[in-house]
Amino acid sequence: MVYDGILLSLVIGFFRGGSLKGLAHMKLRGGWLFPLLLVVQFVIFALQDKVAIIAKLSNTLFLLVYVIGLLFLWLNRNQPGFIVIFAGVLLNFIVMAVNGGRMPVSVEAAQFLGREYIDALQAGVYGKHQAITQETLLPFLGDIIPLSPPYPRQQVISIGDVVMNVGAFLFIQHLMLSAPSKKTSTAPASK
Repeated sequence: MVYDGILLSLVIGFFRGGSLKGLAHMKLRGGWLFPLLLVVQFVIFALQDKVAIIAKLSNTLFLLVYVIGLLFLWLNRNQPGFIVIFAGVLLNFIVMAVNGGRMPVSVEAAQFLGREYIDALQAGVYGKHQAITQETLLPFLGDIIPLSPPYPRQQVISIGDVVMNVGAFLFIQHLMLSAPSKKTSTAPASK
């Protein structure tokens, strides 16, 4: 979902006359952390069904990724949109933390994703997700919002995901629209 928000923000930024040059001027404290955290999540996701120790520690590792991500966002809270992103990530972190390190997902909202996904979800073997049950705490913060056609991708998202995307949108719009203009003055120099 975050990637969808980034793509949408880029498209709107172009329509508003923005430029990617602003992205080149992005200055973030600990900027190397974000791509590292993405890689760590992909590695956990890819290996948790293959390596026993990663499977055993995956819930804790996902929470650790969120804690470091929250620290990164807080360090950059002066950037436009970052407090909003922080709030969205915090909402997702809270619901995962109180549910043992997994994001609860509404089985009803995820029905259109197919039987295989639902089976994996209920078995608790799908990435960092698990099905919402009677025991789930704060289920309203879980993935409960279905996205289906005419939306181009089918998925289920959380309130935290929506908030995060609003923040990412604000940040990208700021970067794209604050890029130095390529127009140069053609006025003759004063004498």
